[in-house]
Amino acid sequence: MNVRPPILVITSLLGSWLGMQVVHELGHVIGAIVSGGHVSCVVLHPLTISRTDVSVNPHPLLVVWAGPLLGCMLPLGLWGIAIWLRLSEAFLARFFAGFCLIANGLYIGIGAFDRVGDCGEMLKHGSPIWGLWLYGSIATPLGLLIWHRQGGHFGWGSEGREIRCSSLIVSVSTCLALILLGLVVGEC
Repeated sequence: MNVRPPILVITSLLGSWLGMQVVHELGHVIGAIVSGGHVSCVVLHPLTISRTDVSVNPHPLLVVWAGPLLGCMLPLGLWGIAIWLRLSEAFLARFFAGFCLIANGLYIGIGAFDRVGDCGEMLKHGSPIWGLWLYGSIATPLGLLIWHRQGGHFGWGSEGREIRCSSLIVSVSTCLALILLGLVVGEC
Protein backbone atom coordinates (compact mmCIF):
# COMPACT_ATOMS: atom_id res chain seq x y z
CA MET A 1 0.00 0.00 0.00
CA ASN A 2 1.21 3.46 -0.88
CA VAL A 3 1.28 5.57 2.30
CA ARG A 4 2.13 8.81 0.52
CA PRO A 5 -1.46 9.91 -0.34
CA PRO A 6 -2.81 9.57 3.24
CA ILE A 7 0.25 11.28 4.72
CA LEU A 8 -0.06 14.14 2.22
CA VAL A 9 -3.79 14.52 2.86
CA ILE A 10 -3.50 14.39 6.66
CA THR A 11 -0.60 16.83 6.88
CA SER A 12 -2.21 19.15 4.32
CA LEU A 13 -5.48 19.22 6.27
CA LEU A 14 -3.84 19.69 9.67
CA GLY A 15 -1.36 22.21 8.30
CA SER A 16 -4.17 24.10 6.56
CA TRP A 17 -6.22 24.22 9.77
CA LEU A 18 -3.30 25.54 11.80
CA GLY A 19 -2.16 27.87 9.01
CA MET A 20 -5.69 29.21 8.58
CA GLN A 21 -5.75 30.15 12.25
CA VAL A 22 -2.36 31.86 11.91
CA VAL A 23 -3.36 34.02 8.92
CA HIS A 24 -6.78 34.76 10.45
CA GLU A 25 -5.22 35.97 13.70
CA LEU A 26 -2.51 37.82 11.77
CA GLY A 27 -5.36 39.68 10.06
CA HIS A 28 -6.71 40.75 13.46
CA VAL A 29 -3.21 41.79 14.57
CA ILE A 30 -2.65 43.87 11.42
CA GLY A 31 -6.11 45.40 11.78
CA ALA A 32 -5.34 46.36 15.37
CA ILE A 33 -1.96 47.85 14.52
CA VAL A 34 -3.15 49.95 11.58
CA SER A 35 -6.15 51.23 13.55
CA GLY A 36 -4.13 52.27 16.60
CA GLY A 37 -5.11 49.32 18.76
CA HIS A 38 -2.93 47.35 21.15
CA VAL A 39 -2.69 43.56 20.86
CA SER A 40 -2.43 42.09 24.33
CA CYS A 41 -2.51 38.39 23.46
CA VAL A 42 -2.55 35.96 20.54
CA VAL A 43 -3.43 32.31 21.16
CA LEU A 44 -2.34 29.78 18.52
CA HIS A 45 -1.94 26.60 20.59
CA PRO A 46 -2.70 23.63 18.32
CA LEU A 47 -5.19 22.14 20.79
CA THR A 48 -7.31 25.29 21.15
CA ILE A 49 -9.27 27.63 18.92
CA SER A 50 -7.11 30.62 18.04
CA ARG A 51 -7.83 34.05 19.49
CA THR A 52 -6.48 37.59 19.44
CA ASP A 53 -7.15 39.89 22.37
CA VAL A 54 -6.94 43.62 21.73
CA SER A 55 -6.85 45.71 24.91
CA VAL A 56 -7.04 49.14 23.28
CA ASN A 57 -9.33 48.87 20.28
CA PRO A 58 -10.43 52.20 18.81
CA HIS A 59 -11.84 50.55 15.64
CA PRO A 60 -13.24 47.14 16.65
CA LEU A 61 -15.14 46.62 13.40
CA LEU A 62 -11.98 47.03 11.33
CA VAL A 63 -10.06 44.67 13.63
CA VAL A 64 -12.72 41.97 13.63
CA TRP A 65 -13.24 42.03 9.84
CA ALA A 66 -9.48 42.09 9.17
CA GLY A 67 -9.23 38.51 10.48
CA PRO A 68 -11.40 36.74 7.90
CA LEU A 69 -10.59 39.18 5.08
CA LEU A 70 -6.80 38.97 5.37
CA GLY A 71 -7.21 35.34 6.43
CA CYS A 72 -8.41 34.69 2.87
CA MET A 73 -6.43 37.28 0.92
CA LEU A 74 -3.01 36.28 2.30
CA PRO A 75 -3.35 32.59 1.29
CA LEU A 76 -4.63 33.64 -2.15
CA GLY A 77 -1.55 35.84 -2.47
CA LEU A 78 0.68 32.97 -1.37
CA TRP A 79 -0.90 30.75 -4.04
CA GLY A 80 -0.38 33.50 -6.63
CA ILE A 81 3.30 33.79 -5.70
CA ALA A 82 3.71 29.99 -5.89
CA ILE A 83 2.21 30.03 -9.40
CA TRP A 84 4.37 33.00 -10.43
CA LEU A 85 7.49 31.18 -9.20
CA ARG A 86 6.28 28.02 -11.00
CA LEU A 87 6.75 25.94 -7.87
CA SER A 88 5.91 22.27 -8.32
CA GLU A 89 4.18 22.36 -4.93
CA ALA A 90 1.90 25.28 -5.88
CA PHE A 91 -1.00 22.84 -5.55
CA LEU A 92 -0.39 22.82 -1.78
CA ALA A 93 -0.74 26.62 -1.69
CA ARG A 94 -3.90 26.25 -3.79
CA PHE A 95 -5.28 23.71 -1.32
CA PHE A 96 -4.45 26.04 1.58
CA ALA A 97 -6.11 29.03 -0.12
CA GLY A 98 -9.27 27.00 -0.78
CA PHE A 99 -9.26 25.73 2.80
CA CYS A 100 -8.99 29.26 4.20
CA LEU A 101 -11.86 30.52 2.04
CA ILE A 102 -14.08 27.61 3.04
CA ALA A 103 -13.23 27.81 6.76
CA ASN A 104 -13.59 31.60 7.02
CA GLY A 105 -16.69 31.60 4.81
CA LEU A 106 -18.46 28.97 6.91
CA TYR A 107 -17.29 30.57 10.16
CA ILE A 108 -18.70 33.98 9.25
CA GLY A 109 -21.73 32.86 7.24
CA ILE A 110 -23.03 30.19 9.62
CA GLY A 111 -21.61 31.76 12.78
CA ALA A 112 -23.86 34.76 12.17
CA PHE A 113 -26.87 32.70 13.24
CA ASP A 114 -25.47 32.02 16.72
CA ARG A 115 -23.31 35.17 16.94
CA VAL A 116 -20.29 32.94 17.51
CA GLY A 117 -16.85 34.51 18.14
CA ASP A 118 -16.01 37.19 15.58
CA CYS A 119 -19.59 37.15 14.27
CA GLY A 120 -20.92 38.38 17.61
CA GLU A 121 -18.40 41.23 17.57
CA MET A 122 -19.25 42.10 13.96
CA LEU A 123 -22.96 42.29 14.71
CA LYS A 124 -22.42 44.09 18.03
CA HIS A 125 -20.41 46.82 16.31
CA GLY A 126 -22.82 47.44 13.46
CA SER A 127 -22.26 44.94 10.67
CA PRO A 128 -25.60 43.92 9.15
CA ILE A 129 -26.28 40.20 9.39
CA TRP A 130 -26.80 40.02 5.64
CA GLY A 131 -23.17 41.20 5.24
CA LEU A 132 -21.95 38.17 7.14
CA TRP A 133 -24.18 35.89 5.07
CA LEU A 134 -22.95 37.56 1.89
CA TYR A 135 -19.33 37.04 2.91
CA GLY A 136 -20.00 33.38 3.67
CA SER A 137 -21.94 32.85 0.46
CA ILE A 138 -19.04 34.23 -1.62
CA ALA A 139 -16.02 32.85 0.24
CA THR A 140 -17.26 29.28 0.74
CA PRO A 141 -18.17 28.44 -2.88
CA LEU A 142 -15.02 30.22 -4.09
CA GLY A 143 -12.96 27.95 -1.82
CA LEU A 144 -14.78 24.89 -3.15
CA LEU A 145 -14.15 26.09 -6.71
CA ILE A 146 -10.42 26.46 -5.94
CA TRP A 147 -10.42 22.91 -4.54
CA HIS A 148 -12.15 21.52 -7.66
CA ARG A 149 -10.13 18.81 -9.41
CA GLN A 150 -7.34 18.87 -6.82
CA GLY A 151 -7.60 15.17 -5.94
CA GLY A 152 -5.09 14.11 -8.58
CA HIS A 153 -2.35 16.13 -6.91
CA PHE A 154 -2.97 14.12 -3.75
CA GLY A 155 -2.82 10.77 -5.55
CA TRP A 156 -6.60 10.21 -5.55
CA GLY A 157 -9.07 9.42 -8.30
CA SER A 158 -8.62 8.46 -11.93
CA GLU A 159 -6.23 11.39 -12.42
CA GLY A 160 -4.14 10.43 -9.39
CA ARG A 161 -0.49 11.31 -9.84
CA GLU A 162 2.61 9.94 -8.23
CA ILE A 163 3.26 12.01 -5.13
CA ARG A 164 6.71 13.49 -5.18
CA CYS A 165 8.93 13.22 -2.14
CA SER A 166 9.41 17.01 -2.21
CA SER A 167 5.64 17.49 -1.84
CA LEU A 168 5.62 15.29 1.25
CA ILE A 169 8.60 17.14 2.71
CA VAL A 170 6.92 20.53 2.18
CA SER A 171 3.60 19.38 3.64
CA VAL A 172 5.03 17.52 6.65
CA SER A 173 7.61 20.21 7.50
CA THR A 174 5.02 23.01 7.18
CA CYS A 175 2.64 21.12 9.43
CA LEU A 176 5.36 20.50 12.03
CA ALA A 177 6.51 24.14 11.88
CA LEU A 178 2.92 25.33 12.49
CA ILE A 179 2.55 22.95 15.45
CA LEU A 180 5.79 24.31 16.86
CA LEU A 181 4.66 27.91 16.28
CA GLY A 182 1.42 27.17 18.11
CA LEU A 183 3.27 25.65 21.03
CA VAL A 184 5.65 28.63 21.22
CA VAL A 185 2.89 31.24 20.97
CA GLY A 186 0.73 28.97 23.13
CA GLU A 187 -1.75 30.60 25.46
CA CYS A 188 -1.91 33.89 27.29
